[in-house]
Amino acid sequence: MQVTVRLFGALREHAATAGWARGLPDGATVAALVEELRGERLLPEALLASCAFAVNQEYVQPSRVLADGDEVAILPPVSGGTESLEAARRGPELRVALVRDPIDSAVLQAEIKRSSDGAVCVFDGIVRDNTRGRGTLHLDYEAYEEMALKQMGALAEEAVTRWKVRDVTIVHRLGRLFVGETSVLILVASAHRGAAFDACRWLIDTLKKQVPIWKREQFIDGAVWTDGEPFPEHIVGAGR
Repeated sequence: MQVTVRLFGALREHAATAGWARGLPDGATVAALVEELRGERLLPEALLASCAFAVNQEYVQPSRVLADGDEVAILPPVSGGTESLEAARRGPELRVALVRDPIDSAVLQAEIKRSSDGAVCVFDGIVRDNTRGRGTLHLDYEAYEEMALKQMGALAEEAVTRWKVRDVTIVHRLGRLFVGETSVLILVASAHRGAAFDACRWLIDTLKKQVPIWKREQFIDGAVWTDGEPFPEHIVGAGR
């Protein structure tokens, strides 16, 4: 059978390719594919040990059996598209998007407000001028776009269900960003401020752990892919 392997972030840079088509025996698992790549020394062992895996844009365990035509993504820890909000809308209220143009926080805040709301909680993540004292020139963001939009939409829906908020908007910028620009904007509209605060904090914390978006920091004295937080246990599985 044939599968497609996709690489992102530091893995893509190390391999100097976005992926390959691979032939595998019937019944092969994700783990078997990874062992094959290990044996060929195509990917750095230190980074592979912290990766998660997705098949057809859904997180899977390494034991997942592959089928002909599957797309297998090897995902380094995430840093914590679609070109318009309307194109990425999910449901009657929830909006999620990946954009390459600047994010206008004021416009999106005005759009989300309704007369029934008692609060709109805003998380506006911006590019700062340094990381641990190293001067920042710019950031470059990339994503596994199809999967990232699915994950963002699922998070928005879960926030509405768990905290009974009315509306959620999540917009993440891709491409090159400079100091002071908004990289991610999360808006939560609710009748009550407590629910809005709780949902907004959960959304940004969870997005930074599991939505496949990566950040490369260009400093005055060099560049690095940002070390992300470890994936949650339910994504990578126990005993890998």
